[in-house]
Amino acid sequence: MTGSTTQGIKTVLHPVTDLAKAKAVYAALLGVPPQTDETYYVGFEAEGQHIGLVPGGGPQAMTSPLAYWHVPDIEAKLAEVTAAGATLNEPAHDVGGGRLVATVTDPDGNVLGLLQDR
Repeated sequence: MTGSTTQGIKTVLHPVTDLAKAKAVYAALLGVPPQTDETYYVGFEAEGQHIGLVPGGGPQAMTSPLAYWHVPDIEAKLAEVTAAGATLNEPAHDVGGGRLVATVTDPDGNVLGLLQDR
């Protein structure tokens, strides 16, 4: 198989209906306070992983957690996975700080996130 490798799953976003209640639960679970605490997003850094809470469903009106595979070149990886049979949902776009995200759907309907830090 050719192409670039991933850096693994390092980011998982969870859709929540009550950000304040979810923040308390995840802070207790992870044992750390949030590093990002906004009305539109709460993010935790714990043991090398980023756990995010997204109110109102987040990307693509999420209904379950969405894992993001970290990649060195998001456009190359999008081309590779779509050529292999994935369907593009959300093209690569900047979500702030130079971070690019995109989502694809595998042949069984599972949504996969890709993330590139610049």
